[in-house]
Amino acid sequence: MSKYPIQKTEAQWKEELGESRYKILREKGTERPFTGDYNLTYEDGTYACGACKNTLFESNSKFDSGCGWPSFDQSIPGHVEYVVDKTLGMERTEILCSNCGSHLGHVFNDGPTKSGQRYCVNSLSVDFKK
Repeated sequence: MSKYPIQKTEAQWKEELGESRYKILREKGTERPFTGDYNLTYEDGTYACGACKNTLFESNSKFDSGCGWPSFDQSIPGHVEYVVDKTLGMERTEILCSNCGSHLGHVFNDGPTKSGQRYCVNSLSVDFKK
């Protein structure tokens, strides 16, 4: 049994999310840089998990990192899970929604703000609400 409060079969996720979002959120895919809807969005609001609507990031933590994906310097405490990712011949920290386990992106310790962190998030993995 999964440790996440939101539990669905992969068939249910696939039907609900559609092919593009399913590939990112459930199969740990990555969208091409500079193609996501939220890369250059800087309006006031919140960013929630695209699968379960769990609020993950506040807009005041978003910054332009120049990497091509939405970037944040902090998450809402307790709403993001951190997992060691050793794919692609390197070690990174994957970030998952703590409510449903969906893949969001990765966090790096190279951010330019006071936190020193850069949460690099796929636009398809989140929904923005003003």
